[in-house]
Amino acid sequence: MSVTSSSHAGVLRRTDTGLFSVYLNRTVRLELLFPSEYAVSSERFPVLYLNDGQDLEKLRMSAVLDAVFAREAVPPFVLVAIHAGDRIQEYGVAAQADYLHRGAKAGAYADFVIHELLPYVHKHYKVANDPSQAVFAGFSLGGLSAFDLVWNHPAHFRKAGVFSGSFWWRQRGLNDGYSDADRIMHAQVRKTEAPGRTQFWLQTGTLDETDDRDHDGVIDAIDDTLDLIAELERKGFRWGKDVRYVEVAGGRHDQETWSQVMPQFLHWAFRQ
Repeated sequence: MSVTSSSHAGVLRRTDTGLFSVYLNRTVRLELLFPSEYAVSSERFPVLYLNDGQDLEKLRMSAVLDAVFAREAVPPFVLVAIHAGDRIQEYGVAAQADYLHRGAKAGAYADFVIHELLPYVHKHYKVANDPSQAVFAGFSLGGLSAFDLVWNHPAHFRKAGVFSGSFWWRQRGLNDGYSDADRIMHAQVRKTEAPGRTQFWLQTGTLDETDDRDHDGVIDAIDDTLDLIAELERKGFRWGKDVRYVEVAGGRHDQETWSQVMPQFLHWAFRQ
């Protein structure tokens, strides 16, 4: 394990480059952010696993955590940020690639997370092994991946955070007879057993995109997310309690928007 550390006010930042994945056949770089209490406590902390960890600077995560910890808006937790490799192939739905065979390594990524990442983090860092204290989150395709991981692995994670999730992921192209039934995650939620005691936080921005497949005046990113929430409700998940939806007026598909809404997500994830 190769580790370097730096600090940003009360948050300690550590880069860990020591995890080679057999499933992904690459070395996975991790960046971890710790609250100041981490250095002096023998307790294990709640943990947030985050896809697209290479974007921590653009997300201003150190400053975000400094602010929420200083205000005691959320209790102390550890952030494990996972740098993406071939994100078009490694992120997606583990059970099925899309119609262009993107996401073909999503199953291998899930195996990496469950069988390599979690044991590694639990061994080397003081993070909780209790699924009720473990959250997985991501952005865009990384958000689709986070939802898929939590849906299928409630023994390890009980909460998912999805920022501008790619819920358009589909098994048929728009020019090949596509219908809404071809959306892969929606179909998975319909056809599989719902995980118990699991909660989902989903965010969109009104400027996430301009596409509007069904010409209803609502962009696809919002339609696809709301349709997925409807699938969750049909499975017994309760709007506002098991499922939280945040729509950002003027929000874009970018790290600036996601950084702005991050404190709200962290409060839901760790204070609720």
